[in-house]
Amino acid sequence: MSAAQDISWVSLAFSLLILLIPLAGFWYYRVGLTRSTLIAITRMVIQLSAVALYLEFIFEQNNAFLNSAWVLIMILVGVFTTLKRSGLNHRVLAVPLVISGVTSIVIVDAFFLGFVIKLPYVFESQYFIPISGMILGNAMNHNIVGLNAYFEGLVKNQNLYYFLLINGKGKKAAINPFIVQAIRKALNPMIANTSVMGLISLPGMMTGQILGGNSPATAIRYQIMIMLAIFAGCSINLMLSIMLGNKSAFDRMDRIAPGVLRTKVD
Repeated sequence: MSAAQDISWVSLAFSLLILLIPLAGFWYYRVGLTRSTLIAITRMVIQLSAVALYLEFIFEQNNAFLNSAWVLIMILVGVFTTLKRSGLNHRVLAVPLVISGVTSIVIVDAFFLGFVIKLPYVFESQYFIPISGMILGNAMNHNIVGLNAYFEGLVKNQNLYYFLLINGKGKKAAINPFIVQAIRKALNPMIANTSVMGLISLPGMMTGQILGGNSPATAIRYQIMIMLAIFAGCSINLMLSIMLGNKSAFDRMDRIAPGVLRTKVD
């Protein structure tokens, strides 16, 4: 199979014309998303262009420290985006979420890069950065849903929590219904998407491998591995975030600490 056909910058700019169709729909129905869409697309183009230049440098250096630093930056961006979009207080939960992100990446990357792909150098930028990025990007999306459901549920349903707590159930039993609801809300969409993969959609990893010239069989094996890594990474990250976040979200008397939720989501 031949390598992927290159796309010129002129052709890429031409591809932006397709946006006229959804933007016309936004204007016609007075949706009010035109400005935010244009800002998002502009940011995406600028950010990806800048990242492409930086990744060229990182891939050339292939240095464990630089690669790890870049993944740490991705974790920090993901954590603060999660906190902002889920309406949670970064002063209370930022550190637990960073620890959860680092831990989940170490576990999943060590397993898949070291024992499944069997790389002699697990910090190989060609594998370490893209796979970590896919895990973290998906984890961020599911954490926004799960952590918001958990902590907002606790704060808004404090009476239920305190009822279970004072009736001899203990803290573990009192918070369990909220944890179950959060995990279900966060991970059910991913489970549903995984169950129909290959029937409804051709996932990005597989498509990229095929476009890059690899055989469909190789692409499928990588895609299965990536989906396992994403599911494990998202699950571990979410459960660790809840577990470690609880240490900051409750005081010594097991009361819900004030300020867990911000008053407004920007």
